[in-house]
Amino acid sequence: MPVVFVHGVPDTKSVWRPVAGHLERKDVLALSLPGFGAPLPAGFEPTKDGYAGWLLGELRGIEGPIDLAGHDWGSMLVVRAVSVAPGIARSWCGGGAPIDPDYIWHDTAQAWQTPGRGEQMMAQITPALMKANLVAQGQPSDMAADSAAAFDDTMKACILSLYRSAVTVGREWLDDLARITAPGLVLWGDGDPFARPEFGEKLAARTRAQFAKIENSGHWYQAQQARQTAELLQRFWACVA
Repeated sequence: MPVVFVHGVPDTKSVWRPVAGHLERKDVLALSLPGFGAPLPAGFEPTKDGYAGWLLGELRGIEGPIDLAGHDWGSMLVVRAVSVAPGIARSWCGGGAPIDPDYIWHDTAQAWQTPGRGEQMMAQITPALMKANLVAQGQPSDMAADSAAAFDDTMKACILSLYRSAVTVGREWLDDLARITAPGLVLWGDGDPFARPEFGEKLAARTRAQFAKIENSGHWYQAQQARQTAELLQRFWACVA
């Protein structure tokens, strides 16, 4: 029974390394989003629907039952997967990314969504600057280094395409949340600067999931409070039939 982790933006699968190190389970698989330190499949479109379809394809190739967990965009894709294919996972966990019509994208996301402005911003971000920004936002230095090393032209283009496809994702994906049948857990850093914990509580209510706010953490709660995150996951999995 594997645990499948999905990372977000602008990260790589290494964001789950601290949590995996605290898990008693060893059947752990961390996926790499196409373009994020991993090659782009032929014909792949780096949009919200393209990534959701890719994730569903990956999960269908894994012998289950699967306990699925995602963070940031990985969370949005996880929630999308279990909403359009309710039997794809035994359980799911997400956090750090709202699917809510009232959510207003943070300033950086809005810049990425703006043609011209997004390209100008990306041209100014070097790997060194990306690493410094991620460390300042709470990522451990080694994790930030992994993300920064993968922050190439391919990742930049994928980020712009993904965010531009998702301007109204909170409205587009909202109704399908009611289709989720798998047990869920929503985790949220109490100091997340990109989305308030209230959005996590609303996501949990809409999906009939459990909710846990992780104290003394920001957006990357699974890195800043890895042991607590692992304990919450293991407690949740132990209660899933």
